Parts: sequence; C-alpha cells; structure tokens
Amino acid sequence: MGASNNRLSPRQKMINLMYIVLMAMLALNVSSDVLDGFTQVKEGLVRTNDNIEQRNASIFGALEAFSMQNPEKGLQWYQKAVEVRERTARIYDLVDSLKLQIVQKADGPQGNVDNLVNREDLDAAASIMLEPATGRGAMLRESIEAYRSFITSIVTDSVKSSSIEQALATDPVQRKGEIGEMNWEEYKFENQPVVAAVTLLTKLQNDIRYSEGEALQSLLANVDAGDVRVNRLDAFVIPDSRFVMRGGKYQANIVLAAVDTTQRPNIYINGKKLGENGLYEVVANASGNFEYKGYLEVPHGDGTMTRHDFSSAYTVIEPTATVSATMMNVLYAGIDNPISISVPGVANTGVTATMTNGTLTRRGDAWVAHPSKVGEPAVLTVTADMNGKKTDVSRTEFRVRKLPDPTPFVSYKDGEGNTVHYRGGGRGISKNLLMQAPGIEAAIDDDLLNISFNVLSFETVTFDSMGNAMPEVSDGNKFSARQKAQLQRLKRGNRIYVTRVKAVGPDGITRELAPLEIIIN
Repeated sequence: MGASNNRLSPRQKMINLMYIVLMAMLALNVSSDVLDGFTQVKEGLVRTNDNIEQRNASIFGALEAFSMQNPEKGLQWYQKAVEVRERTARIYDLVDSLKLQIVQKADGPQGNVDNLVNREDLDAAASIMLEPATGRGAMLRESIEAYRSFITSIVTDSVKSSSIEQALATDPVQRKGEIGEMNWEEYKFENQPVVAAVTLLTKLQNDIRYSEGEALQSLLANVDAGDVRVNRLDAFVIPDSRFVMRGGKYQANIVLAAVDTTQRPNIYINGKKLGENGLYEVVANASGNFEYKGYLEVPHGDGTMTRHDFSSAYTVIEPTATVSATMMNVLYAGIDNPISISVPGVANTGVTATMTNGTLTRRGDAWVAHPSKVGEPAVLTVTADMNGKKTDVSRTEFRVRKLPDPTPFVSYKDGEGNTVHYRGGGRGISKNLLMQAPGIEAAIDDDLLNISFNVLSFETVTFDSMGNAMPEVSDGNKFSARQKAQLQRLKRGNRIYVTRVKAVGPDGITRELAPLEIIIN
C-alpha cells in the first residue's frame, strides 16, 4: 500500500491562499464584501471537511477489514487507528462547541453557526476565547499541542510530519509594528469579527481532519511495512546434525525459502516422495560420508509447477565420548574432583555415567568424581541414549593419587579485616598478632586445589641464650599454655620454629609437614 504524496494538495494550497488574502483584506477594512468572502470560505471549508472525513472513514474501514481478516498482522495498527479517530473526534467536537458559543454570544441563545446574523461583531470571539476566568482559548491551544504531538508520533514521514507541525502550529506571534509577542489565542481571536473567528475555527477543523488522514494513511502503510519481498525461491536442507553415530539416525528438514504455508511443495529424494512435513530420515548403519539429492515441485496459482533441485551430505562416525578431568589428568582420593562428560550429538540429559573405586555424581551439566582408594585406578563408563537405545560409548581410566602435602601457616586478620596466612620467613609477624592466633592451621590453596587439613599436633622450638633448644608440645592444633608463655618471652628479631606438624586431610591419610619458621618483627 503506497504512501500518499508528501506535498500539499492543490485544495490545501487554495484554502491557505484564500485564508491569507481574506485576513489581509480584513486588516484593511471589515466591509460587507469581506464578511461575505469569509462566509464563502467557511462554507467551502465545511464541504472540504466532509470530503476529508469520507476519505478518512474509508482508510479506517480498510484497516478494520484487514484486522478482522488477519488479526496477527493488522490488529495492532487497527487499535492505534481507533485511538486516532477517538482523539480526533474529541478535539473536533471541542472546536464545534467553541464555534457555537461564539455565535450564541453574538446572536443570542438561538444563534446558528450556519446562519450568522451579527457577522461583524468584534467582541463575541474575544469574550468567549480570551476570558481569563474560563481560559477557553488557552485550553484549545493546549489541546491542539497535545493532539499535534500524538499525531506526529504516528506519522513517520518527516515531510508529512513537518507539514502537520505547520498546520497545527500554536507558537506565539509578533504582529508587525507591535512590541512583544502575542500568544496564539490572542493573535487568532482578538478584535476578530464573528464570521472570521468561525472561519478560523473551521479552518482548524480542516487541519485536524488533514492530520488525522495522514496518521491513518501511515498506519495503513505499516500493515505491509514488515513484509519481506522475495524474487527468488531456493531449496534448503536443514539437518539436525551432519554427524551421526553408528546405530543412530540422520534427520534433516527439506524446506523452501519463502514458502507459502498454505501451498506446500512436493519433495522427492531418490525418486521417492516425502511426507508433507518434509522430514527425511535414514538409519545410519555404517561409518563414512554419505550424499543424497532430490528436488521440490512448487505449484503456482496459474496451475504451473516449478522444480528446485537440492543436495546435501552427512557423516556417520563411530560412537565416542569426551571425558576429561577439569583440574588435571589424575583424580585425588577423598575429595570432589570436577569432571566434564559429553557425547557429540547427544543431549546432556541423554548421557549417564558410572565409576569404579568411588562415586560419580551429576551436578547440573557437570559431574563430580569422588575416588575412595589411593593407588587403585578409577574407571568411568559413559552410556548414551541414542534414539531410545542405551549404548556404552566410552570407558576411561584415571589414576587415583593421594593429595599433596599442605602448608602449615598462622592465620590472622589484617587492619582491613582480611584473613592473612603467614607461612614463615619474609618480613615476619608481630608478636601481638602471633599471640592472637589460636594455633597452627594447614591447607592446600594453590589456585588449583583449595582444601583444608585438620592439624593433629605440632611442636614449637626456641633457643635460650646458651643456644639450647627448648621444645614445647601443642594442645592438638592449639597453642598450649606453655607454648603461649614461650611466645610471650619472644622479642623483636627472635625466631621460633614449628616442627613435627601432623595433619590429616579428607583422604584420611596422616602426614608430617615441613617445619615453619616464624620471625618476630
């Protein structure tokens, strides 16, 4: 549906020109001839408004009909058109009521807009439109501005939108020879004869109808705006996957680009016609690369048929699986080892796995292996569900090792409340922080593993002035009272050694750790 001409129509140009000429004549002399001229223009505008309304109603009817025929495509534009019609009717009726009030002010309660008596009355329009107590002129201006903003938000054509902005302009105006600007309502209705004011308002209704028509035309054009025009038809093969395991099935959809869902093509592969859903299926009994060809027959409205050839290929591979330890190529006993398990062409939900020498648990799309015994291999067996058939696709063996020895350390809080592990040497540790530490801890925290160990016991060794070693035994993983007293006697620069640290990890193996040298700074 094409858009209307962006330029003003000859009718609109004629109306605008007549309006300008008559306003100029009015400024010179409000004669009987001028008043008659306004009457003629008003009557012409009334007829024009009726014609525009018929056109707008026809566009609205087309939107309504298309919406009923194809709601998914046309309903949103029809609903917007309903809003345009409703808002136009409200402001159009507002202008009608103001015309009637001006005429009745001049001719009395029985005044008739179509039969003016006191056409030259210069006070009636200003009394109705510029009375501060009622503010009817300002109300009309604000209504026009709101309507203009609404309509231009619908009309996407910049030229048409600019034309509507000009037709419904309400900017302040500076009359020639006067100082300062007049607001829109003062400029339009101050010292205006009744017939001129009524003509002005009728012209405003004409602009409103014109704006409504442009908005409806824009909405009608939007019905087809999202359509894709095509000038070529191609056949496409859409397989679920080009790789198929032996024993599985190869599946592919044969489709026609820009196909009409109400007129499906006939599909042939190796001379055999497929079903209407276009699904091609073959059992893959052997490994290798396989090609196939076919064609589509597309019927047209004139009864003719066109043929579109296609070809494709698929690869059948032996059953396999990918199994890898996320951290490294070994498993550690006694802890959770993250494992990645996947089978190409099979969804994660169709994959199961078991493990010897421990347990294997699924956690979402990942797996966790928990070996039991050190030195005994853990074997992972992966099973895949392929077209309803359970098939073992992989058997992977991992070595199970004990955890590496942890590092002993003293834990304390720094000035910002962060936990710090002091592992000896370096710049040392203050006596105050050392006294606050409850004892010795041990852990593996090397960015690869993060595992805490339980310290069973340890000894502290200091040296007296004669160089004699003075060992003290801990209370489990805590400093004993004698060790606390030993720490209390330390001075800046002294050293104390933590030896014979025994710790047990999650693998249940007790081990003796390397000594820890503590320097008092």
